[in-house]
Amino acid sequence: MTKKKLLVFIVIILLLIPAIYFAIHRYKHPVSPVTESTLDTLAVIEIPEPELMYGLPVDSFRIEENTVKRNQFLADIFLKAGVDYPTINTIVEKTKPVFDVRKIKVGNRYTLFYSNDSLKQLSHFVYAIDNTDYMVVSLSDSIQAYRDVKETQSELKTSTGVITSSLWMCMKEHDVNPMLAIELSEIFAWTVDFFGIEKGDNFKVYYEELYVDSISIGIGKVHSAVFHHRGRDYYAFNYEEDSVAHFFDEEGQSLRKAFLKAPLKFSRISSRFSHSRLHPVLKIRRPHHGIDYAAPTGTPVYALGDGRVIARAYQKRGGGNYIKIKHNSVYTTVYMHLHGFAKGITKGSHVKQGQLIGYVGSTGLSTGPHLDFRVFKNGKPIDPLKVDAPPVNPVKEENMANFKGFIEPLKKQLDALPLPVEE
Repeated sequence: MTKKKLLVFIVIILLLIPAIYFAIHRYKHPVSPVTESTLDTLAVIEIPEPELMYGLPVDSFRIEENTVKRNQFLADIFLKAGVDYPTINTIVEKTKPVFDVRKIKVGNRYTLFYSNDSLKQLSHFVYAIDNTDYMVVSLSDSIQAYRDVKETQSELKTSTGVITSSLWMCMKEHDVNPMLAIELSEIFAWTVDFFGIEKGDNFKVYYEELYVDSISIGIGKVHSAVFHHRGRDYYAFNYEEDSVAHFFDEEGQSLRKAFLKAPLKFSRISSRFSHSRLHPVLKIRRPHHGIDYAAPTGTPVYALGDGRVIARAYQKRGGGNYIKIKHNSVYTTVYMHLHGFAKGITKGSHVKQGQLIGYVGSTGLSTGPHLDFRVFKNGKPIDPLKVDAPPVNPVKEENMANFKGFIEPLKKQLDALPLPVEE
């Protein structure tokens, strides 16, 4: 064999060695085929979700949390974080469509997200507007600002209580969110006299409480409740009919009554509800928390709903002859500038919806005959044209079987709830 042929032979052998080694290895250690069970095993291996804070990965930043101090402005916070004035001006402009930064409140929380390196540059700023809403200012490449909402969790709860003083205090004594008292007072406003609560009155309720970051932010949906008042049980079931939910009793009757659309027949509205109106007599701007109905002197005025007259008097510097009617623990109405009062209308008398109570006049500070009509909800003035007056229609006959089946388990749950034992 010549040297040339020997060299070629050696080269061929060297090239074949890897292939021979691989063939021997496969023979001794055969590769298992990828089967469905193999894929299932691989699927078990999951990449852990990153921990997020306001939608930002926590491990990617150095995070500092703080609260807005007294006399502290947004510029103060950014300057302390190493942001220059030109950038702060740009931030203020970018945030205008999102949130007015001049309205940041003392005590509200804010969070600074710094880069996780030796430079420690501010990357994101988050301001908690309230319990749910927050504003994010991103300073990464270009300055961006947006508003977002935290995820709200709902927890189904039950609450019971025996009242010894007031519904509000009962909630506090049993470590229940007092806002539930307001919900119950509105649900039972037309059936329970909350200003005449008696010792021993009690309640049971199924409801949802809303949480954000494990902090209660209020009461959600009330599913059912029963209020024992003056020896009688008043039930309330939250039932949806025609895509609208209302509270009905166990017989399918609505718990709420509707107000009249207006307390009189009028020709026009001469002045609307306003927080700043030029007074026609005093010539100064002040709130006008009512509706002025223009009508001739002597036009009959009717009670907007059932209630008790709690004031019938004359107010020299203002409303002239006026009547105030408390309809329930939530709503009160006032009728002013009356020419006179209807027969039998005295303080303490009870009136029915649509009952004649007085006549349009121009007494007090008035430039002409009209009725100044006002509505108060929980003591605060509201626009009479926006009063929530739900329909009084009972559950429809064709839906009654469905309604009965819907409330049956809810009623059993309520009845089974034990009342707390009072010491």
